[in-house]
Amino acid sequence: MRLAIATSKSSGRRRRAREGFTLAEVLAALLFLAIVIPVAVEVLQVASLSGEVAARKSEAARVADRVLSESLVTTNWLGNQSGTVSEGILDFRWTLSSQLWSQLPAGQTAWPLEQVTAEVTYSAQGKDYSVKLSTLASPATTATGTGMR
Repeated sequence: MRLAIATSKSSGRRRRAREGFTLAEVLAALLFLAIVIPVAVEVLQVASLSGEVAARKSEAARVADRVLSESLVTTNWLGNQSGTVSEGILDFRWTLSSQLWSQLPAGQTAWPLEQVTAEVTYSAQGKDYSVKLSTLASPATTATGTGMR
């Protein structure tokens, strides 16, 4: 009986001695981390850029809407114009242009319409992006203040 107890103690010591990692396992783990960490950092960078672009795009769309609305209300939209709007610490560059819109169905006549476009350019993490908003306006109705009935 005594012999059986001694044998089980010595096999327990051998098991504890074998617990741990070999050099090959440690190197494999380091190689795995060397591949995974740069990929994870790149994913975080792309996610950060996407979030920043989305937030600034929303602000740029509001700026474009405001520029377009103000120019239509003041009837100051014929020709090309440009400027800069500051929103907090951010600057948004805008251009306003108009061109003749000729998308009427065949055979239909109407007074000439102009397509007025406001384009707002903004930067996010060193890259430029832009938002465009367009609407139709009639030079005849905005100049006289009357609309179609």
